[in-house]
Amino acid sequence: MSDFRERVLQANLELVRAGLVLLTFGNASAADRDAGVLAIKPSGVPYDELTPASMVLVDLETGDVVEGDHRPSSDTPTHLVLYRQLDGVGGIVHTHSTYATAWAQAGRPIPCLGTTHADHFHGDVPITRGLAGDELGDSYEAATGDVIVEALRGVDPLAVPAALVASHGPFAWGADVERAVENAIALEAVAETAYRTVALEPAIERIGSGLLDRHFLRKHGPAAYYGQP
Repeated sequence: MSDFRERVLQANLELVRAGLVLLTFGNASAADRDAGVLAIKPSGVPYDELTPASMVLVDLETGDVVEGDHRPSSDTPTHLVLYRQLDGVGGIVHTHSTYATAWAQAGRPIPCLGTTHADHFHGDVPITRGLAGDELGDSYEAATGDVIVEALRGVDPLAVPAALVASHGPFAWGADVERAVENAIALEAVAETAYRTVALEPAIERIGSGLLDRHFLRKHGPAAYYGQP
């Protein structure tokens, strides 16, 4: 598990290098489905103090800590719900990055306005509904995962690998933790671009479906031709 923990450590440190987290905000995790565990950043530990051994191993089925000297991130129940409910997801990132969080606090999805967005997300980045009063108790973090899954109903989670939690912030994911980090970086970029576009032209319309499909599918899926074989 040492290599696995090292990958999760590096994913968390990449969030710092990309400017997506401040202080101890945010977390990245990865799932090893064969071993039945996830590895996640410990709660409240500064990034410059993290080591591979700091990463906490949690049972994917029970949610129990199976290895580690720290408490896992307080968002661990959210990650567990997403791993259990979203097929193909092997890594998850949560940040409070500025522009994506602004859209979340405004209660608005990030509209797909151009090809930069379409290269990474096959349509709008959805936003969850607000959590109800009875969802704000002891199961708050698990309920956060539930509303993300609810917001993705009918959506391929690997085609739209992110969502905004209303009044909270963004979650992104991918087939592995490295792609989850990449998607979190892309999410913040498209959130900023959309914010500036709407500021310039409030009545801007979403990209047409033909151009959306062209840009997304040249990078994703069996007919993709972007990049090297």
